[in-house]
Amino acid sequence: MLNLNSILLFSENPKELADFYKKVVGKDADWAGEGYFGFSIGGANLTIGGHDKVKGKNSNPERIMFNLETEDVKGEFERIKGEGAEVVKEPYMESEADEMWIATFEDPDGNYFQLMSPWKGDK
Repeated sequence: MLNLNSILLFSENPKELADFYKKVVGKDADWAGEGYFGFSIGGANLTIGGHDKVKGKNSNPERIMFNLETEDVKGEFERIKGEGAEVVKEPYMESEADEMWIATFEDPDGNYFQLMSPWKGDK
């Protein structure tokens, strides 16, 4: 069985992007070195680094998004919006039966990420 344990997000400006995500996740990077910054978030890691083929903003941000789970989507939405994240979609209820809230943001590189309520569906 496979386990998805991390997402690697490349940037032309990894330090700037890491500073942004430091505000989003509410803590310093758990490790940094050689132009890479790693944040342990729940059971996974978000790693940010530079890449010589990545330039400017993401021109196709809908292609891949990652989700940050929280019981308080509305509260975290307001906090992260206050940190300067670009709002793509304000909190909305995806599933009333499961009380599944989702909100979407854009980071400084044009990548999308979402806040989501914990999944309460079939277990």
